Amino acid sequence: MPSMRPPHRLADRAHADLDVIRHAIETSGRFTAVPGRATVAMGVLAFAGAAVATQAPDPISWAWTWIAVAVVAAVVGGDGLRRKARDQGTSVLHGAGRKFLLGLCPGLAAGALITALLLGADLPQLLPAVWLVSYGAAATSAGAASVRVVPLTGTCFLVLGMVAAIAPTAWGDALMAIGFGGLHVAFGAVIVRRHGG
Repeated sequence: MPSMRPPHRLADRAHADLDVIRHAIETSGRFTAVPGRATVAMGVLAFAGAAVATQAPDPISWAWTWIAVAVVAAVVGGDGLRRKARDQGTSVLHGAGRKFLLGLCPGLAAGALITALLLGADLPQLLPAVWLVSYGAAATSAGAASVRVVPLTGTCFLVLGMVAAIAPTAWGDALMAIGFGGLHVAFGAVIVRRHGG
């Protein structure tokens, strides 16, 4: 007579199989925890930053104004990302969330490095193009693991950055407001409507 497996071993095997299935779903899915409301808030911050930056007494003060806005916006966006992922029961550090971050971070890090180099070389007038292109590259890359609106947002930033590269320096704040303000508000609203807060 064939021996029967004890029930607890079958249950252990079933749990292990479910873990494998969960992992496969996590790693193959799209990261949908992009925070629409936080993205809109980032856009509002950029509009405020543009208003303040236009009053800066010199190019270095102007650059530091935008850097401060970027830091605050990153905190708002990061907190929104964390909260939405938690509410959806997903992780930013595993599966599709990890792919999203791995796509996002290199472009942002490159932008930060180039910013430091340009400030050190006293070339702050080049920063709008660098910031828009770097952010666009980061969003486009992260979008490969996310919802369709994210890479579309990145593409719009890339195009705007190319415009900034050939536009007069005086257009810098307007282009930054259109990109970091207008695009964030518009695409954040789309994310809220299609994918929730």
